[in-house]
Amino acid sequence: MDCDGVLTRGELFYDEAGRRLLAFDVKDGAGIALLVKAGVKVGVLSGRPSDIAEQRHRELGVAQFVSRCHDKAEGLRAMCRDFGVAPEHCVYIGDDLADLPAFRVAGLRVAVADACAEVASRADWVTENEGGSGAVREVCEAVLKAKGVWSELVAKLDGE
Repeated sequence: MDCDGVLTRGELFYDEAGRRLLAFDVKDGAGIALLVKAGVKVGVLSGRPSDIAEQRHRELGVAQFVSRCHDKAEGLRAMCRDFGVAPEHCVYIGDDLADLPAFRVAGLRVAVADACAEVASRADWVTENEGGSGAVREVCEAVLKAKGVWSELVAKLDGE
């Protein structure tokens, strides 16, 4: 998945020292952590430099965070090679024009609800939630339900 606009609302905040500050949705993070717990490889492709975003996703167990990725098709292909997964068996979540190359490669193309028209029109699925506001959680739950492990994960968390 992309980072800015998918895992965040796409807003960039900088402090007086020029450091970038980001806000992440905790439910998106919980969804990613559940995917990881279920053995699903998760990766993030970002066009921006490595910073707090990589740290956040490392905490969640994201297997790869690729920064300064300016060719997301090649970035996705490389990530898939590393994961031992064919790109056509991969889900990619995007929101803006820079994600179109990855859309050409991924087997399932997902656009967040507030994606630009060009991305939304090429998506197999447009989420109900906007980027940085539960869209990733929505996709995580759908993947876990499709794999048949959602109920088991919920039961474990519920102490059953």
